[in-house]
Amino acid sequence: MSDTPTAPFLEMRNVSKSFGHNRALTNVTLDFKLGEIHALMGENGAGKSTLMKILAGAYIPDAGSEILIDGKIIAIDGPMAAKQAGISIIYQELALAPNLTVAENIYLGREASRGALINREAMFTGAEVVLKRLGASFTAREKVAALSIAERQLVEIARAVHAHSRILIMDEPTTTLSERETERLFALVRQLKQEGLAIVYISHRMKEVYELSDRVSVLRDGNYVGTLTHHQISPEAVVRMMVGRDLSSFYKKEHDAHGSRGRAILSVRDISDGNRVKACSFDIHEGEVLGIAGLVGAGRTELARLVYGADPKASGAVAVDGREVVIRTPLDAVNAGIAYLTEDRKALGLMLDMSVSENVNLGVISRDARPLGFLNRGRGRQRTSAAIVATGIRTSSPDATVGGLSGGNQQKVLLSRLLETKPRVLILDEPTRGVDIGAKSEIYRLIDKLAREGVGVAVISSELPEIIGICDRVIVMREGHIAGEVGGTAGEITQENIMAIATSAGQQAA
Repeated sequence: MSDTPTAPFLEMRNVSKSFGHNRALTNVTLDFKLGEIHALMGENGAGKSTLMKILAGAYIPDAGSEILIDGKIIAIDGPMAAKQAGISIIYQELALAPNLTVAENIYLGREASRGALINREAMFTGAEVVLKRLGASFTAREKVAALSIAERQLVEIARAVHAHSRILIMDEPTTTLSERETERLFALVRQLKQEGLAIVYISHRMKEVYELSDRVSVLRDGNYVGTLTHHQISPEAVVRMMVGRDLSSFYKKEHDAHGSRGRAILSVRDISDGNRVKACSFDIHEGEVLGIAGLVGAGRTELARLVYGADPKASGAVAVDGREVVIRTPLDAVNAGIAYLTEDRKALGLMLDMSVSENVNLGVISRDARPLGFLNRGRGRQRTSAAIVATGIRTSSPDATVGGLSGGNQQKVLLSRLLETKPRVLILDEPTRGVDIGAKSEIYRLIDKLAREGVGVAVISSELPEIIGICDRVIVMREGHIAGEVGGTAGEITQENIMAIATSAGQQAA
């Protein structure tokens, strides 16, 4: 990392914020420098979003809080005041008008005019200048609705740059991006740093933080814990600050799949969809955590969906406990003892407007049926209470709406629903995507517990440290094939071994 300026451009001193009796922030003091990428980390609920919304003018801090720019105290009493101070924020949910052009979005609220009329040609010309500067592959005249997520994100960045922002806050910017799109974003973030912007980067992903950041600051329970410079950043140090415990137990395994691996619970032979997945065969054993790795587009999710019956297969066979089963639909898979956690919990997994209890019981509601169509709601409440304890769901009430929970707690609700079906095989697709480190640790412990109980678990993940940390054996996909295996008797599970198989295009697929 390059040397960074010593004088802070923006300072937050003793910033506190309460919502009724709930104290979200307590005397937080932080500073940000121009030409620096400053990461902000903490578990969900740590206060990161509240702090950034204060900077963006969405919240007003409590009395006694101070915000300074260039050493002068300023009042940020609304979004317009924040913009005038040179502060822009890009939220996870992008704030664009899809029916407008790129130029109209970039100029939104600051439209160029000719007399009483909007000068659209001037806006197109001005927007093209900033798009070219940022290396955009689309034009200012295109409708935002026609752009990809990554391109829309670039429009948000272009809007901030065009407004001459000095401070750019990015909240989990890579959550919905592919690996290639993420690399492009990183290059752009570094470019903006070199141009003298102060970048505030919020992320749960340790690899990103280590790769990009000059400094990392950590919040816990609304309090400032500390700041690390780049050479001090390590997973152990950051996790210890975030959750108050050492990383030594983060990936701790108490099951011993290699010493006492049972018989194959799930056997998949020559399964194919005739397109993305090509003649894949593998087994999952009792008490084993099997990793499914590969680059984006290798066919990992498509393979899982074929096994689960979410997509039709063109050929192949599936056996559970040695008996072939016919799986045409997800219900067939559930009845055969196979459960699948989708990678998109919000769109495909959870009912966000329903309660925690309703979501937990959704898959087994028929068990609570009484004569004349009534439900035994007491049984459902008991099941929910047990699930909250078993998976560590943090919620104010079983009747709380799932959409209001953090990402990690939403994931635990969905896991609880799947576990109520008592699966023999559990397939988890990106189980910790978008959740904080504390929730990740809890999910890892739950996976380990299931393996100890004899469940066969398959984990699809794009995070290699996760695959290496929790899996006993890893199959690696490339271009729709299972190209190789590591772990067990097939070589050590390392990032190098996995990537060698995932990227060796000239090697014969297994």
